[in-house]
Amino acid sequence: MSVITPASVEQALQQVIDPTTGRDLTSLNAVTDIAINGSKVDVTLLLGYPANSVHSAIAVAVNEALNRIGVAQVGLDIGWTVYANPTANSQQALPEVKNIIAVASGKGGVGKSTTTANLALALAAEGARVAVLDADIYGPSQPQMLGAPERPPQVIKHNDQQFMVPVETHGIQVNSMGFMVTENTPMMWRGPMVSGALQQLLAQTYWQDVDYLLIDMPPGTGDIQITLAQKVPVTGAVIVTTPQDIALLDAKKGIEMFRKVNVPVLGVVENMAIHICSNCGHEEHIFGEGGGERIARDYDTELLGSLPLNLSIREDADNGKPSVATDPESAVSKIYRDVARKLSAKLWVQNLDSQAMPDIEITED
Repeated sequence: MSVITPASVEQALQQVIDPTTGRDLTSLNAVTDIAINGSKVDVTLLLGYPANSVHSAIAVAVNEALNRIGVAQVGLDIGWTVYANPTANSQQALPEVKNIIAVASGKGGVGKSTTTANLALALAAEGARVAVLDADIYGPSQPQMLGAPERPPQVIKHNDQQFMVPVETHGIQVNSMGFMVTENTPMMWRGPMVSGALQQLLAQTYWQDVDYLLIDMPPGTGDIQITLAQKVPVTGAVIVTTPQDIALLDAKKGIEMFRKVNVPVLGVVENMAIHICSNCGHEEHIFGEGGGERIARDYDTELLGSLPLNLSIREDADNGKPSVATDPESAVSKIYRDVARKLSAKLWVQNLDSQAMPDIEITED
């Protein structure tokens, strides 16, 4: 039987691949402690993204890797923390908010708000603390999609300033202009008023301990998008599109806009990628095929995931309980959770060099 040494343990862990990033645990600096006591080895892992769905798979892989070098008993502690990533501009980060991600589209009707709601719930299901800001001032939809109570937010005083308390629903914090007007009230505001409302909603909401704040953007490349890029401490953007050529043209404009204002595009989510007949199972690409992959490749970003054209996605959102909340184990929910992990892990990996990661401590008792 070979002697278990710190070097052999480290070498074994180099063979364990994190299923989300595709990188080994050692290169990710995820191994924070190794303790050897005879034939028992205790390993502590710290990931930089919420990983509830892959926790078990990582544990199995670590056990198998260490068993192969003769470790009889493995003690494994897997945790994660979400780091505050650099902002894309010079704006000061919001208190209590680590990362701000804009969810945008070049045109309406591609499922951006539905994606925002389900992505927020997926991040929360993976173990993150999440908030949503509905920045579609003219057509706020998050209150209905997330089943939030239709009432104005409570106002509190903090440090001699007044703040709106976000509404909590499905375990996430939400604020929206939709809480302050009725569903029949049109917002007849010009651009500067809309931009001012966005900044006020963002800065005067009493966010609490948020890992990821998702901003549901209105479609297009106008005042709100420019305000967000220049005045909001945004971390990055996600582009939502369908495979349809017209939608892809507008999605390209959205990507170009974010690039011109130096906001990194973290990836693309493709909606309505394929329709599967509920009666016969026939598969058909109604809106085209492979559009999300092409635009991601052309703009050197990543296709985070493709969602099917599925009746339940629309019905669940209309009923105020999006797919991830309605059926967490469904195929659709698993896609959203995969997108959530990829997005959060990408933020971690992109900024890994700038993070103050702990050194590995190795002890032999």
